[in-house]
Amino acid sequence: MNLKTFLLAAVAVAAGATGAAHAQTTDAWTPPRAGDWIVTGRLSLVAPTTEAGIFTAAGADSGLDVDVSDDVMPTLGFTYFFTDHIAVEAILGTTQHEVRARGGATDVVVHETWVLPPVVTVQWRPLTEGRFSPYVGAGVNAMIFYSGEDKNGFTVDLDDGVGGALQAGADIGLTGPWSLNVDVKKVWFSTDASINGGALVSDVDLDPWVVSIGVGRKF
Repeated sequence: MNLKTFLLAAVAVAAGATGAAHAQTTDAWTPPRAGDWIVTGRLSLVAPTTEAGIFTAAGADSGLDVDVSDDVMPTLGFTYFFTDHIAVEAILGTTQHEVRARGGATDVVVHETWVLPPVVTVQWRPLTEGRFSPYVGAGVNAMIFYSGEDKNGFTVDLDDGVGGALQAGADIGLTGPWSLNVDVKKVWFSTDASINGGALVSDVDLDPWVVSIGVGRKF
């Protein structure tokens, strides 16, 4: 799914959820304060910006590169406000990605894998009045690969690990406790890939963008 298609689908989902929120309450939205929670359901596009060559065990360039597909997933975000301006958010979700080897006349699927990529960020929220609550954040992420399936006679092993993340977004008040959320994260993560028992290797910089839209409820 490309970014344009994702955004159109996400806007439709958010519009439906927004309509449901309006139907439930007409109270004015107020910005979150210290001690509040926001639980946010999002539709998220995870788009790796993969840069990785494939090399032999001896270090020779095979002429092939790694390509990792995008995926769209539902995610949940849990944000707790320590103060009116400082919050911490954890997001949960899982994605499935196709790993291909490409170069010259070669374009072959070598592996499919699920990834559990939790991200925890500390947010700064400068505004405490009005319906617009922007934020920036920074934190850490983990990449945990599971349920991998090798393809076309290849065997692939991927190392789990941790990386860094930056975040920017906003909650836009709707009615009562409900808000529209838009969020963009940049995640930095590299994994060592071993192909066919180490006959081929690659240091894969996944470094995905995570673009999300959703609806949150304040508690």
